[in-house]
Amino acid sequence: MTSFVRHITIDCADAYTLAGFWAGVLGAPVSADDSPGDPEVAVESPDGALLFITVPEAKRVKNRVHLDIQPKDRTRDEEVERLLALGATLVADHRRPDGRGWATLADPEGNEFCVELGPAERAALTGARLPVTADDVTEVVRLAAEALRGAPADRWDAPAGTLEWTCWETAEHMSDDLFSYAAQLGPQRPPLDDYVPYRWGADREGGPRNAVFADRAAGPDGLLWTLEANGAMLAAMVRTAPAERRAFHSYGTSDPEGFAAMGVVETLVHMDDLAAGLGVAWNPPAALCDRALARLFPDAPADADRWAVLRWATGRAELPGHPRVTAWKWRSAPLDGTV
Repeated sequence: MTSFVRHITIDCADAYTLAGFWAGVLGAPVSADDSPGDPEVAVESPDGALLFITVPEAKRVKNRVHLDIQPKDRTRDEEVERLLALGATLVADHRRPDGRGWATLADPEGNEFCVELGPAERAALTGARLPVTADDVTEVVRLAAEALRGAPADRWDAPAGTLEWTCWETAEHMSDDLFSYAAQLGPQRPPLDDYVPYRWGADREGGPRNAVFADRAAGPDGLLWTLEANGAMLAAMVRTAPAERRAFHSYGTSDPEGFAAMGVVETLVHMDDLAAGLGVAWNPPAALCDRALARLFPDAPADADRWAVLRWATGRAELPGHPRVTAWKWRSAPLDGTV
């Protein structure tokens, strides 16, 4: 067995106050077990855990260890301004005219940390593709659940768009997709020639073949709980599975990012079906569609609205200047060709 980093521990004069600053930086709460005046206060998030300990000694020299901060959905410069407003101070500005570089800031007690380029900025400078991540899975499921909670209760048995499935069956299948992709990544040595052997079946002739079903007696709220639970399982597996893990998919043996992208696309396009059947609005973020397209449909047109292109690539809509897609499949195999 090996060890892991449980916390990054920071000595300070006021643990609770400094923890509050870093809670704002990370967008994570101070531990509910901690209160003002406590000598030890924790801030925990999926991206890391910080533990602040009150000590009598003052900070005297530059940190030998410091944190590097990368904003998720802001530019580097926007994040610098946000953190300065929270109470940080600018120590040294290493930002370059070509857009590269970083800024060194200090927290309210003088602990230095650096703010780097956000993922989109870094990708634009290097020409790299932005990956589909566990956070993307979490976000698309959150957006889907929010949209579906506004659906009329009497529409769940209506057809989902042009599908032969009802809206209930389509949402149930969407949830089952997330579960099945998480399951593929779960074994230490996943099968490379078939799916993990759950018993798959349909509730009726012509209905979707699932491994898991929602209890109809629990109503739409229960159905959405299964969606959120299965989405959380996929996000957790994508976040924790080794990048080199490979598992079977009929469109090509895939990696954790591939299964994340497949979960995102299944949710995006089946929500399109559900929006038509339930009469709810669905207009997903262009950046999320773009990342999914780049991973699963690398040859898709790059010069049109990203949601429109994804609907076209999955045979759901016309795209001006391009023939209608009547048969399609995505590329689930890693783009670098590693299997």
